[in-house]
Amino acid sequence: MSRIFAIFFCALCMTAAYGAELHVALDGKDTNTGAEGGPFATLERARDAIRAMKQAGGLPEGGVTVWVHGGEYVRKETFALTATDSGAPDRPIVYRARAGELVWLSGGTALPAEAFLPLADTPGAPRLDVEARPNVRCADLKALGLTEYGVYPDEFIEPPNMPELFFDGLRMTLARWPNEGWAEIAKVVESGPAPWRNYASERPGIFEYSGNRPERWLSSPGVWLHGYWCFDWASDTLRVAKIDPATKQIMLGPKHGYGLGSGNPAPRRYRAVNVLEELDQAGEYFLDRATATLYFWPPSDIAKARVVLSTLSTPIITFENTSHVTLQGIGVEECRGTGVEIKGGQNCRLVACTVRNTGLDAVIVDGGEKHAVIACDIHDTGTGGVKMGGGDRKTLTPCGHEAVNNHIWNVSRRRPTHAYHFQISGVGIHLAHNRLHDAPHQSIGLSGNEHLIELNEVFRSGMDSDDCGAFYMGRNPSERGNIIRHNFWHDIGGSFAHGSCAIYFDDGTGGQTVEGNVFLRASGGQFGAVFVHGGHDNRVENNIFIDCARAVGHVPWSDTMWNEWLSGDLWKTRLIEEVDIAKPPYLERYPQLQGFMERISKPRINYASPLLSQR
Repeated sequence: MSRIFAIFFCALCMTAAYGAELHVALDGKDTNTGAEGGPFATLERARDAIRAMKQAGGLPEGGVTVWVHGGEYVRKETFALTATDSGAPDRPIVYRARAGELVWLSGGTALPAEAFLPLADTPGAPRLDVEARPNVRCADLKALGLTEYGVYPDEFIEPPNMPELFFDGLRMTLARWPNEGWAEIAKVVESGPAPWRNYASERPGIFEYSGNRPERWLSSPGVWLHGYWCFDWASDTLRVAKIDPATKQIMLGPKHGYGLGSGNPAPRRYRAVNVLEELDQAGEYFLDRATATLYFWPPSDIAKARVVLSTLSTPIITFENTSHVTLQGIGVEECRGTGVEIKGGQNCRLVACTVRNTGLDAVIVDGGEKHAVIACDIHDTGTGGVKMGGGDRKTLTPCGHEAVNNHIWNVSRRRPTHAYHFQISGVGIHLAHNRLHDAPHQSIGLSGNEHLIELNEVFRSGMDSDDCGAFYMGRNPSERGNIIRHNFWHDIGGSFAHGSCAIYFDDGTGGQTVEGNVFLRASGGQFGAVFVHGGHDNRVENNIFIDCARAVGHVPWSDTMWNEWLSGDLWKTRLIEEVDIAKPPYLERYPQLQGFMERISKPRINYASPLLSQR
């Protein structure tokens, strides 16, 4: 063993700039030394070499840099870093792409072009349009050694962790109808239970459809409808129980949480998904789990393309109680779940990385202290971009996480509501200099205290939703002290929204500051660019509003409404049990909370001054 360590140290007595250096390359071998001329083949081998160095005598001055040479590294399992793999403040560990080279960690399996055969006598062929059959190819996944396909649930909001198909880096479309946009419910026959309007029912939702398209699905073993069934801020996917062509009615199987009906003024929308009969255009695919057959209409010559099925169901990289480790310049893509997860630990950083084509979120930071996501490109995620949380809300201890100078776009590809560019929670997170755009629902979801959101550009948010804001927080008045300043919000909200805004303080939110922002075309319908629903002690100061339907909107709650919320279990839990606003540090930090739970008829005031508004 001593000779092995000697080899490592001879190979690693390196430049002062990077401390010790190791190399990983596709043509490397794990029996090599890890030097530039003899690189390792895997990240795990480099990780284990660093562990050996630490056991032999500790990390060298300057830490360790693992240079990852260019190419695509297929991940069959998670690259897992633990507390054992930590660096030190003055001896960091960096996994870094070699200068000028593209490095991708892929959670997918490449499918060879020759695996895709003409339909011939495939059992699914008669279910396809005659016009589509010559264009559709099918692959036997079991013959390719792929046997785990995930489960398509009868009902879901969060999309299932399951394989998806990618063609030259683009996510393909699971067979659906209509191919663009939505169908509209002709008439609600039975809403199903709708507690929000005190309607009880044992029946599932039933609605009438227009035209005759659903009649094509009668022989399908399973049809799912994804829809905005009641509110345009709540989408859900439900399996169909029955289609009745005589009455042109569809009965849903699971009961929808809000029931069917118009909670928002716009028409109720739905579309059929995961239906082989609707594989009728280039770029669509369908996975028949019963026969392990993948049906696909390639958008171009499949022989010249890179076709990948996402197969890794766990994150591509995890940091578990790891500290002082940086991932730099590395791409992460084509996984069924989350791209990168950081839990616990201190000062782990993602720098200049690209995370794309994830099945769920791109990056999750859960707990720990002073983690950072810096200068990353994050796009085409199944759900959200970055989820970041930490700190202690009981003691108002900040976590010190930050996300700076990132470009995040085209999020929520599989979950069109409540999947954000950024979702932050806890205490003391800093978001700055980020460019966020193109989201069907909201861009920044916030819970917690004393976060700072500044110098960001946010646009084309809320493009397929209603009653929403590019920034949103609500339903917990203990969450206070957040500052939103010097951001540029523009072109917010879809064309049909009766209420859209840039900043939405919902359901009693108070104690927030909005200052020095510019709002351009950032309100729609009845809302203002900054909209307060029920809350008070919010300050909107020194902002500029241009071409906004309203600058600031406020819907105050009556004393009766306040008493209902104050006496309800939700606020008692959140304001007294999860934290205690009647005791320090809350009373010291937020003196406006004095007597909050007993407020009955005292004035409830928001502040907006001065306003510069131009239309």
